[in-house]
Amino acid sequence: MRRVEHVMGFPVSLRIDDPDVAGESADAVFAWLLAVDARFSPFRADSEVSRYDRGELSADALSADLVEVLALCEHYRLATGGAFDVRLPGRGLDPCAVVKGWSVQRAAELLTRAGLSRFCLNAGGDVVVSGGPWRVGVRHPDLADRLCAVLDLTDAAVATSARYERGDHILDGRTGRPVTGVDSLTVVAPTLTEADAVATAAFALGAEGVEWAAARGGCEVYTVLPGGRVLRSAGFPTAAPAAA
Repeated sequence: MRRVEHVMGFPVSLRIDDPDVAGESADAVFAWLLAVDARFSPFRADSEVSRYDRGELSADALSADLVEVLALCEHYRLATGGAFDVRLPGRGLDPCAVVKGWSVQRAAELLTRAGLSRFCLNAGGDVVVSGGPWRVGVRHPDLADRLCAVLDLTDAAVATSARYERGDHILDGRTGRPVTGVDSLTVVAPTLTEADAVATAAFALGAEGVEWAAARGGCEVYTVLPGGRVLRSAGFPTAAPAAA
């Protein structure tokens, strides 16, 4: 089964290789992601996030899901010394950097609980896979039609933070300025919750974020610096090249 829908501002594709897959499994994934967008988008005036940010909801009135997301945001703010911050001066609360990976990981868990064992869920280039091995490409930061790495993944997730789609959109919360010391930073982790948040947080740290991310348990890192220099952790799961 293969299915693609546009959710949260980017394409989400789902491939399930298990035999006799019921359509209800895919329906549940996309229904969940649509619900997350409605509840957590800072761009929707009636979302829970927007209402909380305007002071219309007290902390005691928040859903358990938003409490969990905000706790993750605070965890990474503290872990990066403030470089990663979803409450930048002059901007409203924007937890999207955590919500994306967290929600897609939850969607993958819906599939697992439904008894599915081999699938690939790709949310705008951030990917979680079950079963395997799966080969997942990492886009070259300068050449849109080329890959800079191909990964060999089984029961894992990969996320990339980069400047090539939205320019200098990631800010260092310590200075309020765009991060320019990294072109792209890819993290492989056991879950997309961690892979996505660590990739964004490490990117916000700039060049020092590479070592910070690699030191986190279970995370492997691949970074392209300005000028094309590549840094990678020893365990980064690059696929072996095809035999000649």
